[in-house]
Amino acid sequence: MHVGNLGYHMASTDCKKEVEWMRRVQSEGAVPLIDDPENSSNGWASPPGNKFMVRGPEYLSTKVKIPGGEYLLKSLGFDWIKSSTKIVDVLNNRNCRVRKAIDEEFPTGDKPFIWAFNLQVPSKDNYSAIAYFTTTDPIPQGSLMDQFVKGDDAFRNSRLKLIANIVKGPWIVRKAVSEQAICIIGRSLSCKYCIGDNFLEVDVDIGSSMVANAIVHLAFSYITTITVDLAFLIESQTESELPEQLLGAITLCGLNPASAGTIEPYSDSFTGNLPNSLPTRLWKTIGFGFSQILSPVAQDGSPNSGQTQANGIVHPVGYSADGTK
Repeated sequence: MHVGNLGYHMASTDCKKEVEWMRRVQSEGAVPLIDDPENSSNGWASPPGNKFMVRGPEYLSTKVKIPGGEYLLKSLGFDWIKSSTKIVDVLNNRNCRVRKAIDEEFPTGDKPFIWAFNLQVPSKDNYSAIAYFTTTDPIPQGSLMDQFVKGDDAFRNSRLKLIANIVKGPWIVRKAVSEQAICIIGRSLSCKYCIGDNFLEVDVDIGSSMVANAIVHLAFSYITTITVDLAFLIESQTESELPEQLLGAITLCGLNPASAGTIEPYSDSFTGNLPNSLPTRLWKTIGFGFSQILSPVAQDGSPNSGQTQANGIVHPVGYSADGTK
């Protein structure tokens, strides 16, 4: 065989192996990967990056955003699970299905790098929506992703950004969230970062914010009818870091709470306690949300939009980040 063809054959074999283990992870979750998010329910998909607007190369001077384009990471899988206690440190547990798949597929040598976003839903049943992304390429030295992995929590909290697009859902939910909600996660919510040799997991406690808690609690009432796109990225704050690049994104379609996989607590190090009852002030927060729901919503929370911005989240005028006037 010609040397050039041999190289191509080896590359093709490696690519096929990569696709096979990724497909295994994608297919084993409680909620299936779907091809048609617009006409499906209780599933997940990987949306095109151009659905999200990110800071362009001249954003600092022009404020112009551009379509997100290609992702830095590949979509690996999704878990919709619940437990008797809050679910944390998923990838630190060797019984985690994603961790097991990688350890079995790559017993020696370099393993693919996994990035997990664990969105802990405020509920007495302790649901978690976990999106997994991966790359088999080395993280470029000095890149924002490299700085994020090697940096401290203060840096991570100041940079990790979420873009949420409500694609389909009841009017009341679309108005509460707006067409596209953008926030720096660590400024708005309590985040825990679990880092291993080949993974980084972000555990996001949605219940740590009164406003986010209220919005998610409202949305959870309609969850089977909601389709939402969620994109994750590291915010570019200097000219040399622009344009922004998306880490990855996921579309969640009409999740059914009854379909969530049930897991038992691994140990004290892998779970945390979540209050079984929602605080009284949460209902006050929902109340002020309803009272403001007819106000116009501007994507960037401009002064004329009827909103102010605090802790990285847009709030109705007259209320602070915890829902008080």
